[in-house]
Amino acid sequence: MPGLLLPFEGIRPTIAPDAFIAPNATIIGNTVIGAGSSIWFGCVLRGDVHEIRVGARVNIQDGTVVHVSRARTGTYIGDDVSIGHMALIHGCVLEDQAFVGMNATVMDECVVESLGFVAAGALVTPGKRVRRGELWAGRPAKMLRELTEEDYAMMAGTARSYASLAQQYRSEIG
Repeated sequence: MPGLLLPFEGIRPTIAPDAFIAPNATIIGNTVIGAGSSIWFGCVLRGDVHEIRVGARVNIQDGTVVHVSRARTGTYIGDDVSIGHMALIHGCVLEDQAFVGMNATVMDECVVESLGFVAAGALVTPGKRVRRGELWAGRPAKMLRELTEEDYAMMAGTARSYASLAQQYRSEIG
């Protein structure tokens, strides 16, 4: 059973048939969710004043809010991205295989490049770029260090684990 899907200005969300949308997730307006992606419990994706695009095999974990920036930019999330619990993703770009930790905030016009990592609790202020292979942490976030092989393995493992868990939930709760 998909979550609450609401139109805005006559535009309805588009959800891939094999995506998992938790029953209490809310997805609004000009929002597209790609194949094999999962939107977990209590998430809100509000594509009202601009568009949200979520790629394939993305996991947006419990309590996360994804919104857009009026007249500036939508929010674009690539493939195989993991977004931790209670994150705030606003008017930014998360490229393929980016990782955003729990309770992190990524603000307007930021880019988290492919294989970039935003630590739990970090605040990435407007216009910043988290480059490939960098770990950013703090409030405001700054580059802390280069990623290790263990970091890359954790990132890939999280994406695989959530893809598998989402399919289990799809089969058990519809």
